[in-house]
Amino acid sequence: MELHQLRYFCAIADTRSFSRAALHCHVSQPSLSQQILKLEDELGVRLFDRLGRTIRLTNSGEAFLPRARAVLRELEAARGDVDVQKESISGAVTIGVIPTVSPYLLPPHLAQFSKKFPQAQLSVVEEITPILLEHVRAATIDLAVLALPVRGKEFESFPMLTEALFAAVPKRHRLARRHTLSLKDLQTDPFLLLRDGHCFRDTAVAACARARLHPQIVFESGQFSSLLSMVASGIGVSIVPEMAIDKRPRCSYVRLSDEQAVRTVGMVRLRGRSFSRTQSASLAQLLNR
Repeated sequence: MELHQLRYFCAIADTRSFSRAALHCHVSQPSLSQQILKLEDELGVRLFDRLGRTIRLTNSGEAFLPRARAVLRELEAARGDVDVQKESISGAVTIGVIPTVSPYLLPPHLAQFSKKFPQAQLSVVEEITPILLEHVRAATIDLAVLALPVRGKEFESFPMLTEALFAAVPKRHRLARRHTLSLKDLQTDPFLLLRDGHCFRDTAVAACARARLHPQIVFESGQFSSLLSMVASGIGVSIVPEMAIDKRPRCSYVRLSDEQAVRTVGMVRLRGRSFSRTQSASLAQLLNR
């Protein structure tokens, strides 16, 4: 049974004429008649009595008509739902973000998006990079905001910004007034770093390795705010990205002289995945497009 057969059947029932139904459906009358015969053969009953120039529904046709109309109404409703989805910025979008970016970069973008598209349902998941990438791969989140690059040809990346890295030192530290410094200059200082699992820890450790520095790590945390509180108390020094610089009075920030000491932040999505207008709008908002 084909949908066009149902349309032809309903048109004949409405017009009580094969010729007028053919004109209404924009097909030739022989083609329409052939399709009705096929429909009757499949159902095993006659749907119309052909009485000369008069067309009348049989009892089987009367019983079949409301069912056929219901199928066509449901089809139109489904098509309408799809059209609305294509044209409107509504529905759900889920964004993942790493903890070392979440409190600094995301809030203004999310606030603007929610104000611009109040019908959209926005959800945020904060996790470390490996877990976010698994969520993207499984399509349980739509976009992930994290440090680039990421491994895996299945991912598509969109850079957002590149920021410098800074040494965070106590206000009265011997190097606090420097404009730049090498991590080698801090070889005698105790270090405060993010815990394993955070991608920025790998970035900080790589910067130490380039400076041939083996940091003496005395404190680890999952938040830059905790590290900087310890720095302000004189416990040690740390490495932070530019966006995490906090103007607290007892910390100083000195840019690292290492030209490779930078972090690129961007978005990742599953390559080839189709996006709704809402998901595309969230991507554009984060990219300031």
